[in-house]
Amino acid sequence: MNTAKILICDDQQMIHETLSEYSKAEGFTCVSAFDGQEALDKFAAEKPDLIVLDLMMPKKSGIEVCQEIRREHTVPIIMLTAKGEEIDRILGLELGADDYIVKPFSPREVVARIKVVLRRIQEPRQENRQILRFPRLQININNYEVWVDDEIVLFTPKEVELLYKLCSSPGRVFNREKLLSSVWGYDYFGDTRVVDTQIKRIRQKLPETEEWCIRSIYGVGYKFEVRQ
Repeated sequence: MNTAKILICDDQQMIHETLSEYSKAEGFTCVSAFDGQEALDKFAAEKPDLIVLDLMMPKKSGIEVCQEIRREHTVPIIMLTAKGEEIDRILGLELGADDYIVKPFSPREVVARIKVVLRRIQEPRQENRQILRFPRLQININNYEVWVDDEIVLFTPKEVELLYKLCSSPGRVFNREKLLSSVWGYDYFGDTRVVDTQIKRIRQKLPETEEWCIRSIYGVGYKFEVRQ
């Protein structure tokens, strides 16, 4: 049975009632916030395991909430966006959201996404999953830590998984669809821009070095290249 705490942030009462009902049926504990400032206050007080965050809220937008949380925390964030808010959705991913769902949505789909994200970060450690080490870079998938120049750098869970996937097979080219399937674990409706957005964020956090890089393969995808 799940025991995770979910913070639901949306200004619509019906969204809270519906998501809470389905989430509690799965064993989750739910906490509600109806505006952006309350979302930040509840996050600080309740320390949830995952946040479902609407983009459009009073007082502070979901973008502002995501940005403030990401300054110091890597808690998974699933954003809710209205149909047609493509620019805001991509901006949310650039600021560190792990996932997004377009309204109107099926509450079962939201709960399924929540379970996928939590399962990936809460699964028992596997001894055969080794720490990856490269000059100036270390990735520990067991505790979702990335070390750059002997210091921990904040990466979101999805960023860690994507970086680990690339670095686990240096020189191998991964197309975007494969990365979507491997890292997100479900059908992402072909929106490969999600991969591009996350790669952009990862590159911004990594040092410039001549020893390795994440290389773009035009029209295909990406590879982690180690230079001799």
